[in-house]
Amino acid sequence: MTRISRSVMISRSLETLRSSKTGRLAALLAATLFSSSLYAQTVARNGAGANALTGPTSTHAADIAAAKPHDNSFVIGNDDVLAINVWKEPDISRSIPVRSDGKISLPLVGELQAAGLTPLRLESDIASRLKNYISEPEVTVIVQQVNSQKFNILGQVARPGSYVIANSPTVLDAIALAGGFRDFAKKKSVYVLRQGSSGEARILFNYKDVIQGKNMAQNVKLQPGDTIIVP
Repeated sequence: MTRISRSVMISRSLETLRSSKTGRLAALLAATLFSSSLYAQTVARNGAGANALTGPTSTHAADIAAAKPHDNSFVIGNDDVLAINVWKEPDISRSIPVRSDGKISLPLVGELQAAGLTPLRLESDIASRLKNYISEPEVTVIVQQVNSQKFNILGQVARPGSYVIANSPTVLDAIALAGGFRDFAKKKSVYVLRQGSSGEARILFNYKDVIQGKNMAQNVKLQPGDTIIVP
């Protein structure tokens, strides 16, 4: 039986039900079921086309979209670890640290400057060199580990030294990372040395005030190159 014939039969049954007062509720239920049936048939026929329109055009397109979480503001530095992916080229794709001279080395690409560039710029430079060997290379560069952005903490703390900046640490966080104060530390006289465009600035930090909730603005977020001095 064709869909048109079924529609005619159901329509006649509905008319019969509507003619009686007791059949109105049943008619309404039948109409609802009929509409649902037609909708299900339409979805079944057109489902593949709808998915083609609303979904990604290919698995590769989805991979590229998911593999670009970085922006164009981060600057790569020495010791950062980069995940470099060249589509369909597993022999070139790899995780690699930036050397102390700021360079990386890849098959077919050779040595390439990475420090001082953004991930997007490095993608472009790698792709440019690969064009001699690969038609339209698609390159993704992601910073897996940020090891270049560090701060220093010196003086009367348990573990003075350089620490990687992660999760926007404050002066208080830095003191905790360094194991806390030594016995004779001058906790009211801590300060941060920060290099700026107008020269070196000194940011005072009174530990006793901060832990009492006073003058919390002095508990600044650290920037790469900051040095905390604990006298």
